[in-house]
Amino acid sequence: MAESALGPRADRLAAGSVPGAVTLTEVPFLAKIGLRGDPADARFRDGVRSALELDLALEPNTFTRRDALRCLWLGPDEWLVVGPAGAAAELSGRLEAALQSRHVAIVDLSAASATFELRGERAREVLAKACSLDLHPRVFGPGRCAQSNFARTQGILTLEDDAPRFRLFVRRSFALYLADWLLDAMREYHAGAAGARGCPR
Repeated sequence: MAESALGPRADRLAAGSVPGAVTLTEVPFLAKIGLRGDPADARFRDGVRSALELDLALEPNTFTRRDALRCLWLGPDEWLVVGPAGAAAELSGRLEAALQSRHVAIVDLSAASATFELRGERAREVLAKACSLDLHPRVFGPGRCAQSNFARTQGILTLEDDAPRFRLFVRRSFALYLADWLLDAMREYHAGAAGARGCPR
């Protein structure tokens, strides 16, 4: 049976999380499809919509969603389609069938990255230690995504809801390193988490 990227840290993730303040978990085996095409091509946009029942994200640093499916804007002609575990072949096949007459690239990237989920009232503070993004709720709200460096690793951050609940996609080879880094950044909330200064809302 395949082991998830953070499987070796499962016990540490549970022990290092602080319910109500910040929790760190893995969302394993998500489908991740790299997609490139011309957003000015209506047939490309319509093909994606037909295949996924989801519109392309056209506004920079945003994502569209339907149920467990996400379409993240990564660049003017590049997206990351994220879906449920085990759905990569189906999603790729549907996109290929719908876009076979267009000039596109469709690549299964599922095994290349790991997915962290951070949630809780201190999640912004922990992430702010790792990156230079402005994560204030007025700037980085639900439906936003961004690429940045996180503790010297490159990744993609999304905000799923205003709990807040973040997802962070990083290269699998850096997953254990980043898990340890984030757990260390969370240590201060084990003592006096309720009294720690929070990010303004």
